[in-house]
Amino acid sequence: MKVLIIRFSSIGDIVLTTPVVRTLKTQLEEVELHYATKEQYREIFEANPYIDKMHYLGDRLKVLIHELKQEKFDLVIDLHHNLRTLRIKYALGVTSRSFNKLNLEKWLKVNLKIDKLPNTHIVDRYMQTVDHLGVRTDALGLDYFIPEKDEVPPEWLPDGFRSNYIVYAIGGQHETKKLPLTRMIELCDKINQPVVLLGGKEDHEAGERIVRFFERKDDEQEADLRLKLNKKTTVYNGCGKFTLNQSASVIKTARAVFTHDTGLMHIAAAFRKEVFSIWGNTIPGFGMYPYRTKFTVFENNRIDCRPCSKIGFRKCPKGHFKCMNEVNLDFFLHPGP
Repeated sequence: MKVLIIRFSSIGDIVLTTPVVRTLKTQLEEVELHYATKEQYREIFEANPYIDKMHYLGDRLKVLIHELKQEKFDLVIDLHHNLRTLRIKYALGVTSRSFNKLNLEKWLKVNLKIDKLPNTHIVDRYMQTVDHLGVRTDALGLDYFIPEKDEVPPEWLPDGFRSNYIVYAIGGQHETKKLPLTRMIELCDKINQPVVLLGGKEDHEAGERIVRFFERKDDEQEADLRLKLNKKTTVYNGCGKFTLNQSASVIKTARAVFTHDTGLMHIAAAFRKEVFSIWGNTIPGFGMYPYRTKFTVFENNRIDCRPCSKIGFRKCPKGHFKCMNEVNLDFFLHPGP
């Protein structure tokens, strides 16, 4: 049987489809598995051993459709379920199963604060698209395979950050998914251990401002005061310095990961890291909290305006941004060896 899985974006959503990929390949006999996604996410499946062939969406959907039609698929598993995937399924004209995006339930929660959302992780909803084949959820969680060329050697990181460090993924697709800079600094101070910041090039300046806050001075009295206060936070800004796979490698060797609601949260879960996830305008109730790993959720449930979107905004619609400005960041993190 020849099967096509479709999920075009984004990083986290694609990583969350990996249990479907693995279970199809390991639980069915003689299955040839293809996957279609956007060209910019090529890295995610570069080393995945369960996929026989990848297909990439560039600027023109017609080109991808023409390529897919040559493959003569027996089944399409649509894990994106939008207008483009509808066009693909119509063009291929074969049996398909589509993921339920729960758009009505999300609209009710966002706009009327009526909660009809199922208490089900999105991975389990993805898996419902293949249960008619007898494929069942296993206990292995998410997958993320790093090509050998993208493994980050310890010497790429400065002294003090080559072992026993904490990752803080400061990025986010929308500003309302990210802590304000002052609260990022507060969080790093509370971590009180070496912190590696990860994010894209757009996060580099924020990372530099965090680093400058924690820069050690030569003043002997200040150094003595830091020692007395047990201040151990040091920060390395890796934002924009690593590819996605290299960032995954840095996460793989971290002790724990602090992260906003972003793709690196799910990559951390794939490596079974302890995850401290920070939620602003979105909520874990949408079903995208860390999967099958130990995790702590930071969210402000004392306000009645969240979720204000199922995705995010450039700025808080109400102007106060209480979901992030007033979220409690108390936690316990084992100091390590």
